[in-house]
Amino acid sequence: MKLALAALAVSLLMVGTAPAQDLPNTIKIGVLGDMSSLYADNGGRGSVVAAQMAVDDFGGTLLGKKIEVISADHQNKPDLGASIARQWFDDQGVQMIGDLSTSSVGLAVQEVARAENKLIINSGSASSDIDGKACAPTALHWVYNTVSLANGTGAAVVRAGGDTWFFITADYAFGHALQRDTAAVVEANNGKVLGSVNVPLNTADFSSFLLQAQQSKAKIIGLANAGGDTQNSIKQAAEFGIVAGGQKMAALLAFVADIHSLGLQTAQGLQLTESFYWDQDDQTREWSKKFFAKMNKEPTMLQAGVYSSTMYYLNAVKATGTVDAATIVKELKSKPINDFLIRNGHLQDDGMLVHDMYLYEVKKPSESKGEWDLYKLIATIPGAEAYKRPQGNECPLVKS
Repeated sequence: MKLALAALAVSLLMVGTAPAQDLPNTIKIGVLGDMSSLYADNGGRGSVVAAQMAVDDFGGTLLGKKIEVISADHQNKPDLGASIARQWFDDQGVQMIGDLSTSSVGLAVQEVARAENKLIINSGSASSDIDGKACAPTALHWVYNTVSLANGTGAAVVRAGGDTWFFITADYAFGHALQRDTAAVVEANNGKVLGSVNVPLNTADFSSFLLQAQQSKAKIIGLANAGGDTQNSIKQAAEFGIVAGGQKMAALLAFVADIHSLGLQTAQGLQLTESFYWDQDDQTREWSKKFFAKMNKEPTMLQAGVYSSTMYYLNAVKATGTVDAATIVKELKSKPINDFLIRNGHLQDDGMLVHDMYLYEVKKPSESKGEWDLYKLIATIPGAEAYKRPQGNECPLVKS
């Protein structure tokens, strides 16, 4: 499928084109992410490129108004992220903020957007609190959350016999949510959690934490972390002979960039849950080819999500003739969401985009046919199963 046709197909999902009601002279989109630290490979500059690709594919203008993408590095600091978002909304005329990797930052920016009545479309943060107890009427959660990761990787590992767990957990909102949601799935499947340890973000030395996991005798060491922390955990576990000693690692959030960095010799056999893989089918390959030409690497699901959400946002503005956040959210929630990334998607009242997820296994070196040929598909997880919360949702927007 040609990219132009894909963009047209997305446009056709939006019925009609409304006259411009209150559009500013420039439709300004902000990409706020980790541009320089442990999550930069999964979002970073690639997210900015993806947003600009969406703008270019859309045509560069909207109802006669210029579309502009700006970006900033939140440095994984919630206060800095919130400050940038407030300044963008108040002084720079940004109408939508995307990416938002790092859940503590995503939650902080969501509160700014709530107060400012502005729109955020979160593709990077995972915490299910974003579409749970902290949900906001002008916030959308686009690509994945910790519930879908738990229902994917966590459930698969338990059903395969991994019924005792020890968690190595990133000590902030994301890690705690991922441990909580995965532990609930483990226990719902008659498994047990034997212990956990909290680890500061961006830690270089995991030796003491891995030792605690080893001493627990748990069959599964659940890595409730991401990015560079996941890579360091897996590398050092291999060095310490933990897997050779009989315990298994469960990477509860890993991106294709992480697996590429680790290499198949180290990562082979890991199971992980993603919403997107560049080599999944003709649609993903066609879009990824365009991204690769600009970045010289395959895209992550976060980066694909920034493109997807930006394109849907622009089409919603086109259909409604306004950048009013509540109007845009209503428009997006009224229609199914389907493109090269999202399959069988729809937005719930809580702002979560429910869609199919995929359980993959990392290939052995002998199975790979190229540098980025990293995954084999184990199972497709329907959205209704992937995003089901064992204890329900505390989001006040959810209708009882």
